[in-house]
Amino acid sequence: MRKIIYILLMLGLCRCSVYKKYERPAINNLDSLYINTSSGDTNSLSTLSWRELFQDPLLQQLIETGIHNNTDLQVARLKITEAEALLKSSKLAYLPSVSLNPQGTINATENQGPTKTYDLAVSADWEIDIFGKQTNIKREKKAILQQYQAYQQAVQTQLIATIANSYYMLLMLDRQLEISRETATTWTENLRVMKALKKAGQANEMAVAQTEANKLSVEASILTLEQQIQEIELSITALLKESPHPIKRTTLQQQQFPDTLSTGIPLQLLNARPDIRQKEAELAAAFYVTNQARSAFYPAITLGGALGWTNTAGGAISNPGQWLFTAIGNLVQPIFNRGEISANLKVAKAQQEQALLAFQQCLLDAGVEVNNALIQWQTARKRITLNQKQIQSLQNALEDCELLMENSSLNYLEVLTARQTLLQAELAAVTDRFDEIQGVINLYHALGGGYE
Repeated sequence: MRKIIYILLMLGLCRCSVYKKYERPAINNLDSLYINTSSGDTNSLSTLSWRELFQDPLLQQLIETGIHNNTDLQVARLKITEAEALLKSSKLAYLPSVSLNPQGTINATENQGPTKTYDLAVSADWEIDIFGKQTNIKREKKAILQQYQAYQQAVQTQLIATIANSYYMLLMLDRQLEISRETATTWTENLRVMKALKKAGQANEMAVAQTEANKLSVEASILTLEQQIQEIELSITALLKESPHPIKRTTLQQQQFPDTLSTGIPLQLLNARPDIRQKEAELAAAFYVTNQARSAFYPAITLGGALGWTNTAGGAISNPGQWLFTAIGNLVQPIFNRGEISANLKVAKAQQEQALLAFQQCLLDAGVEVNNALIQWQTARKRITLNQKQIQSLQNALEDCELLMENSSLNYLEVLTARQTLLQAELAAVTDRFDEIQGVINLYHALGGGYE
């Protein structure tokens, strides 16, 4: 009696272990994941839909086309369909498996005519899930489905960020090309003036050659910008799964973004970042695989039976036919392969530990991405403020040069030099403006935005 009670108690403890659900592990130093931001601010940039953040109508059309057509996103959707089918299959495993097994034979001997026998039976097998094997398989498949759902979101958020970044890069290059063409015009005028000064004896051949070299350098940079524009247009059409064509777009000056950006609290990353959710789903799946490995130590109980119609019983031929019924109970307890089962459990535990480390590292990497994006945006805004002051000063200097040239003997070349300096400052301002926009995109993506 005591042995029976002991066995029942051990089985009860076993069931508690193998039926245990996954729980998120404790995460140390989560509150200190962000720097240069207030941890009490619960509003996050990621709560904005991509339509609210990217208000350019032409960019919105590109993003909608990409979401509909992109190959990687279509593959991600198919992976979800596959995972849903596997989850459904694991749920059906709780039900008995039923099969039809018709059989018929004809026997004949030299002195006796043919004898016909038949069995028309339906058989069923049902494994009772006492030790959690089927339950853990179902939970594992559900975790895998969540993993693929998070993967789809990760692909979509990356796609949106890539399209937006490429679009704004086109706008930056358009503006740089415009300024570079103005610069080339200035250098052409510089060269004309320098040749006139040389003819008047006020400049030498070296000054003319240097000016011409600068002019050719700017013209070469224009060709490079035009090449980059074509390459980015091709990359965008590839993302959209379309044949190459020019990308319709507005201008960099028309773009508007929020003046303040909030990261929210670090805890929101666990639910917003798709890659973190994907890693946690992998951890949950590994947890249930470990439970399955534990279940293998305990017996498997299977019930089986058959019901049908036959014209033979026990080898004796009888007509007409009669009912056939069998019932079987089967219990299998592993004995000689416990070493293999133990090894499988160790492997499952090791893989679960690897998944835990990957989950923790993914969270740390996400914090680094958020911090980098926030620093990029903040630094770019500071540079833009300085650029605006520099451009204003250079514009004032250019106006003074033009006035001095009209009322004094100031050389026209000095005016051209002032214009050239102003154009270079405007070129730097364009780069900083794109850097600011890129910081917004990177922060939005790092916080897990872009899915809704």
